Parts: sequence; C-alpha cells; structure tokens
Amino acid sequence: MTTSLPAGVTAGQYDKAPVIDLPPGHDVWAAERTWQQLASRLDGPGSRTMAVDTYPGSDLDGLRRELAAVAPDALVIDVEDAAALPTAVIEDRIAANLTDDRVFGVLGHQVLSDLYDQERLEQVAERVRSAGGAVVVIGWGATLVPTRFDTVVLADLARWEIQRRQRAGAPNWRADNGDEDQLRKVKRGYFVEWRIADRHKRTLFDRIDLVLDANGSMADAKLIGADTFRAGLELASRRPFRVVPFFDPGVWGGQWMKEVLEVGDADNYAWCFDCVPEENSLLFRIDDTVVELPALDLVFRHPRELLGARTFARFGAEFPIRFDFLDTMSGGNLSLQVHPLTDYMQNVFGMPYTQDESYYMLDAADDAVVYLGVRDDTDPAEMRAALRSASDGQDPFPADRFVNTFPAKKHDHFLIPAGTVHCSGADSMVLEISATPYIFTFKMWDWGRVGMDGVPRPVHLDHAFANIQWDRRTDFARDELVNQVTEVARGDGWVEERTGLHELEFIEVRRHWFDDVVPHDTDGTVNVLNLVEGAEAVVESPDDAFEPFVVHYAETFIVPASVGNYTIRPWGAGVGQRLGTVKASVRGTGLSD
Repeated sequence: MTTSLPAGVTAGQYDKAPVIDLPPGHDVWAAERTWQQLASRLDGPGSRTMAVDTYPGSDLDGLRRELAAVAPDALVIDVEDAAALPTAVIEDRIAANLTDDRVFGVLGHQVLSDLYDQERLEQVAERVRSAGGAVVVIGWGATLVPTRFDTVVLADLARWEIQRRQRAGAPNWRADNGDEDQLRKVKRGYFVEWRIADRHKRTLFDRIDLVLDANGSMADAKLIGADTFRAGLELASRRPFRVVPFFDPGVWGGQWMKEVLEVGDADNYAWCFDCVPEENSLLFRIDDTVVELPALDLVFRHPRELLGARTFARFGAEFPIRFDFLDTMSGGNLSLQVHPLTDYMQNVFGMPYTQDESYYMLDAADDAVVYLGVRDDTDPAEMRAALRSASDGQDPFPADRFVNTFPAKKHDHFLIPAGTVHCSGADSMVLEISATPYIFTFKMWDWGRVGMDGVPRPVHLDHAFANIQWDRRTDFARDELVNQVTEVARGDGWVEERTGLHELEFIEVRRHWFDDVVPHDTDGTVNVLNLVEGAEAVVESPDDAFEPFVVHYAETFIVPASVGNYTIRPWGAGVGQRLGTVKASVRGTGLSD
C-alpha cells in the first residue's frame, strides 16, 4: 500500500539528527586537533601521565594507533591486557547473570574492580610512577590504577553504537565471541557489562578533564573539555530536547517510516527507537562541530532536574518512560506476546519494574487490528496446548480462535498492562508508549517466521504461561483497555483528554487537540511528548527561560521537570491546522496530583 502524508506534512521533515546548540566559548577539538590536544597534555619535562578510561566496545586499537602517531615516545599501557582477570575467571564470575537463555539474564550488581586483579593494578601503577616520561593508560578501567594522573579522559560510547559494532563482528568485553548470536551479545551487555560500565562512569564525572566522543572512527574522534561536557548536560536539563532516533529493520517491518520519515534504504523498517535514553544519544553542536554523547549521561548527571524530585525518588537515576515506533504498514503482524508481571520481573530477572506498555495508533489501514486479551470462550489448557504444538512445528497457532481482535484506526489508544496477551496486526503505525525495560517480551507465536539472521526467533512459552492473566478477557479488554478517553479540560483553542494508561500502569497519558496556544506544566516531573497530528509546532517558555523549540510531525521530545510552565502552539506549516500531541508522565509524581 502507498502511504499518504498527513495534511501539511512534507516527507523527510522529521529531524533524524537533532542538535542542542551550546553558546560560543566552549572547548572542542575535532579529528587531528583532537590528537594534537591530547599530545600537548603529554609534552614537557618530567613524567606526564594520562588515563583514557573507555566504555566497553570502544576501539582500543584505533585509540592506540592515533596516540602512537602524535606521541610516539609515550609509553601506552592497555590496562585490560595488563590487569584484567583471565577471561575464564570473568566468565565464571558473571555466569549466573547470563544464564543459558538466548535472550534473558539476571541483572548484575558487580562493580568494575570485581573484574580486575588488584595486585596487577598495583604493578601498573608502579610502571606509571617509574616511567620518567609520558605515559598513557588506556582501556575500560584505566582510572582503577591506583596512582595520580595529570589528565583523565573519558572515552564515551552509546549502547546503540556498541550493538552496531557487535553486529559487524565485534565481541563482548574480554570475550572470544565475535561470531556469537547477536541476542546473546546484547544479553551480556544489557544484564552485566553496560550496568558495570555505567556504575563506573558515574564515579568519573567530577574527576575528568576531557571527554572523547568514541562513537565514530578514532581518526575522526572529537574531544571536548570537561567544562563543556558539564555545560552541555546542564543546558539540556532545563530546556526541551530530542534524542537521536535510530531505525532498525525486522521480519514484520513496514514502509510507513521509509515514506513519511525518509529514514533509509533498507527493505523495511520495523522499529524506531525515538526516545529510549538508555540507548539513544544526544548531539551537542559547539561552534561548527557536532559531538555525540550517550543520553544516559544526562540522566546520571542531572536526575533531579530532568526527572523531578519525586520521580527520581521513585526510580533513581533511570529514565522510566519509553517512546518508540512499530511499523507494520505493508508488513506483517508482530509476534503474539505477553510481558512479565512486576513480581516475576523482580524475582526472575532482578529488574525493579516491568514493561507495561500501550499502542497509540499514529496511522492505520482500513483492515488494521490489534490482538488484545483472551476471548471469553478461551480454555487456558487448550490454548497452552495449541501454542506448544505450534512451537514444536506442528499445526500453526489459530490466534483468532483464542485472542480478541479489535479494529484499529488512527489515534486509537490500546492499553497493555503487563500480563495481557497482545499483538499489533499488519498495516499499522504504532507509537508505543511504555515503561523503559525494553527486551522483556515473551513471544508465544511468531506466525512461523525466522529472524533477519535466518534463525527462528526465540519463543518463551514457560515464561509466558507464568504471566498470562487469564481473566483479561473480552469484556475487560473492551471496557478497560480500548480507547479509555475522557475530556479533562478545555480552553480557548484547545481540548485536553486523558487516554490512559490503565490504572495498573504507572504512566499517565494526556492528549491535546489545539489550533492555538496550549498551556502546559511539568508539575515537577519529566514530560515526554509526540506531535501526533499536524505539521509543526513550537514549544515556548512564558518567561523566555529557553529558546523556542520547533517540533515536526511524529517527533518525540522531552521536557525536563525543571522547565515548569511551557506552551505549545502551531508553527510554520502547522498554522491553520488542528494539531495533536500526546504527553506521558509518571502518575502520582506531579506536584499538583
């Protein structure tokens, strides 16, 4: 099918590389200037010492090569080779967290020093102290070496970039698994390595002198001063902003994002991770140079300003709301699935909260449906048996016989508390509004497909059967989960509606229809919004606390809790249109609740 653009929307106006502009006067170096600046820190008489502490997945060979080119006389020590525990010992220490499952592990609580030999770190420290010239210690954990460094550099990297490298054959940290199943590599990162890396990185923010953008090639790496790093994050904590979206094809992927957002040349795109700060980046433009940093740095550095005091008290330094796109336009059904209950999530995976979610329909064809809740006449034992049979390669699972289907049209909102059987059908464009844990999908039936790698996609029936809430049947789904829309306020040129989520879920969603200025207030908690109707709008501060921020159709943006009052109104091509936004926040944390 051919997608028709919404009125006033121009294909490709969706900004795929949103930047935050810093005012003049901040330190930034790019390409050869990066390495010249680092070399200058090693010049001079006597010993000059530097630690370049990297995120796992960084290109250490490239780092070593560039340092050798500009500081050939410097002693470069790879702390990982010099002091990390043997691979077999590391594997043993994290084995319980990785489990035998292809996808799911148990959240680790190790710290980086657990993976190092303390005696060998002392030996490295002695080599640094006795060198008598320039010394650079590189690698994940360089700052664990117990000595004083003249310069400390953090080489930072986003999780999505790590996954791209792993797909190209890169292994996990200190592992010989370059050709291993990508899902297992991600599992090791998600449950162990990235958690350790973030704990370690947070201890460095007040200690670093420089930050190296390690997302691209080391030859083209960019470098900023620590003051610039802190200023950029502080600026982002008090103004609306967008993270950098990334797009991924899938076996059920569609064509809507290709046609409306003009995102790339893959055969299809299934996902857009439009607001997942655990994996997304922030782009800071300093003079004419754009520097990429993990969005998590902002969450860690300014949790109260970003999240609000009460949301931070509830979740810690973790961004709890996720917005992403699921595109099945001219594609296929998603897998039939269920998400774990909170108690199961905590007891089995060690995660503090679960993957509650919802489907907001950005677009839908005439025949679009959402599978939601089990039918009234479903016998649990019969459904379990049918799923087992299908999983064993026998008869396909007759989903329509056991699961309700509801027609889906543009701007419908389907609520999906954990434990509810669900699936978006083909020919839909879903804005998924959900809690942040994002890999905890228990597939029950995948319509007989294999993954993009040619391997059957993982099905987790035992996990699913332990979590399906069999009392969420037809009446429950229709009366509590489908289009629970109520008007809550109106003013000149605008109407505010509550569209969910369900009372079992912690996210509150409000929708605004407007053709004039709409007043908003963060009420002390973070707001996540998407322009779901209309070409353009502008977000403004009534007291000019931040520069006007223009958003386009389908763009997700974040308004930090610290912003307080703000307004949204039609702008540019959106003037004269009826616009719509959806806004998510954490229920019960707003100061006016």
